[in-house]
Amino acid sequence: MRQDCRYSEVFGNIPTPFYFYDMDLFRKTVDMLASLSSRFGIRVHYAIKANTEERLLRHMSSFGFGADCVSGNEVLHAAHCGFAPADIVFAGVGKTDREIRESLALGIGTFNCESLQEIEVVNALAGSMGVKANVSVRINPDIDAHTHKYVTTGLYENKFGISRHEFDPLVDLIGRCGSVSFQGLHFHIGSQITDVEEVYGLECRRASEIVRWFEDRGLAVRNIDLGGGLGVDYEDPDGNPVADFETWFNTIASSLPLRPGQTVHVEPGRSVVAQCGSLISRVLFVKSGETKTFLILDAGMNDLVRPALYGAYHRIENLSAAQRLELQHNAGQGHASGTEAGQDAGEEMQVYDVVGPVCESSDVWGAGRLLPQSGRGDIMAIRSAGAYGQVMASRYNLRDLAPAVYSDDLDGQYNA
Repeated sequence: MRQDCRYSEVFGNIPTPFYFYDMDLFRKTVDMLASLSSRFGIRVHYAIKANTEERLLRHMSSFGFGADCVSGNEVLHAAHCGFAPADIVFAGVGKTDREIRESLALGIGTFNCESLQEIEVVNALAGSMGVKANVSVRINPDIDAHTHKYVTTGLYENKFGISRHEFDPLVDLIGRCGSVSFQGLHFHIGSQITDVEEVYGLECRRASEIVRWFEDRGLAVRNIDLGGGLGVDYEDPDGNPVADFETWFNTIASSLPLRPGQTVHVEPGRSVVAQCGSLISRVLFVKSGETKTFLILDAGMNDLVRPALYGAYHRIENLSAAQRLELQHNAGQGHASGTEAGQDAGEEMQVYDVVGPVCESSDVWGAGRLLPQSGRGDIMAIRSAGAYGQVMASRYNLRDLAPAVYSDDLDGQYNA
């Protein structure tokens, strides 16, 4: 772990587990995203659900990004963190009346509606408040995003969005709703998409066909929201620390023809924050069995649920071993070079099942992981944890929530 290794000595003085955020990498990522947004004229709305840390959100809002929210509390938090209400989009299949009223009072930019009944409810609540609600409609384009079944959202029929058999009733309904203003169409086909040109190219072509269908029936589609879902490299976060935003934006620009007055929107979340965050933990015990050796960490599935929930892969690195090797190298006792597992040659390697302390058999960080020989007290990093990590944590087993630690706050406390 090249970037976080320099902090490993300081990490030893911080109670674990905790989330560590590399702010240099985060700022580099946001700078690139802002530059591409300006170059291509594609509006960016950060997907708040990926990570809600106020320091991160305030930095993004300072660039004029919008916010993609899926709950009323996310809407309020986005406004608190500096996102302009007019740039806040409220999506999600289950908006409560209270959440809708609060968002109308705040003056958010758009409700992305996901059912015909939701449009009726937003219309009625807006009418009762004497305001008009901007609405876009989420459409299922029936596209396989080539990702995990739990994060595929754009197939023909699921709980998200409106499918083709409802298009005609939708046009009639919008024409009858006097307290909503139709703004456009919203698409989102899944998450952790790595076949960028193929999948997003298909989404753009399908979106273009659907936009034309609605405009042929008298609905001006001013906004085309293509959602998010751009994937990151969980296997080699140091080799690919920033997601391939340029290919994504290029694919959209070349695959989605626009008429004058139309604006394209995207909603990146994971791709903005995943690689800058790591879950830092300690080895509590090393347990040797007949056929396996277990590394038992003090971080568990309550801190980062993705491996238990999805079987998701996160790279695991022993920072203490890397620090030991660096000290040997500096003393002329060894030669540092990378290995496939992201650890360092010169250390004796061993295969471990890396597990957490939670009383669930699914509390496993990784089975059969090749790591430097590890011992009690070693500092471990679970990489690419900045998205859907801290924000999904729980207090299961009455465990404490892992706090956030920022590289900015540690600078000057280590010898680079």
